[in-house]
This record gives sequence, structure tokens and C-alpha cells, in this order.
Amino acid sequence: RVGYDNTLGYLEGGLDAWILAGKEVDTMESISAEEFEKQYNGNSELKISDVRKCTEYDAEHVVNAINLPLDHINENMLEYNKQDQYYIHCAGGYRSVIAGSILKSRGYHNLVNIEGGYGAIKNTSLPREVTLSQSV
Repeated sequence: RVGYDNTLGYLEGGLDAWILAGKEVDTMESISAEEFEKQYNGNSELKISDVRKCTEYDAEHVVNAINLPLDHINENMLEYNKQDQYYIHCAGGYRSVIAGSILKSRGYHNLVNIEGGYGAIKNTSLPREVTLSQSV
């Protein structure tokens, strides 16, 4: 669903088998778009990371969100501050979880995933804008 092709294998027994084997697991907080709307309102200091592609971001995005696309996360790693909390979203919720996983593996732990991504955010009253980067 998110661009992984040519899978070489899978974990028989899934996550339960991983946990039973005593392997390390981690989690990331997730909130609904409605909860994000409550936290956003009145707080212009929230750090919002939109990990969609640039074209998706340019078409429409949450006001004050920064675009750090998942496919360039390694080049953008220094844009994140390990002490700050980031609200991460993509279009539907898959890429943001992957971005969160990558960031957590590199020591960034103050991350909140917005469930349903931009698709859910569009159903709230959060302020949105279009980036007019197209030439005429």
C-alpha cells in the first residue's frame, strides 16, 4: 500500500510471535483528527509535520504545517528537534506511521500520529491553505 514491492518474506505468527520471542517493540501515540483539532485550536506553537509528497502538500495543507516528505526523511532528519513534540500526518495514516517508526529508531520520541491523516483532517474545521508555487 505504501510502495513496498518485492517482499522477501514475512514474520510467521506476526507481531505476537515477535513479542513472544522477547524482541523489542515500541509504540507511538495516535489521536483522532478531532482531538488534533482541539489541541490545535488556540495553540499556534504546535509542530505539525506533513509527510505527504510535495505535490500533495502544495494542493492543500494545514496552516503552519511543514512539509517533510517520507521519501526524503533521511535528508530532512535535522529539521526535527528531539526535544519538541511533532504531530505527524500523511494522506491516510500509513506513511505517517512509517515516518514515526523511522524517527523513533533514530531517537525522536515525542511523536503523535494523526489517525486517518489528511483525509480525516479535511472533515474538521482546521484552517487549511494552498501553496501557490505554480508559475503562470
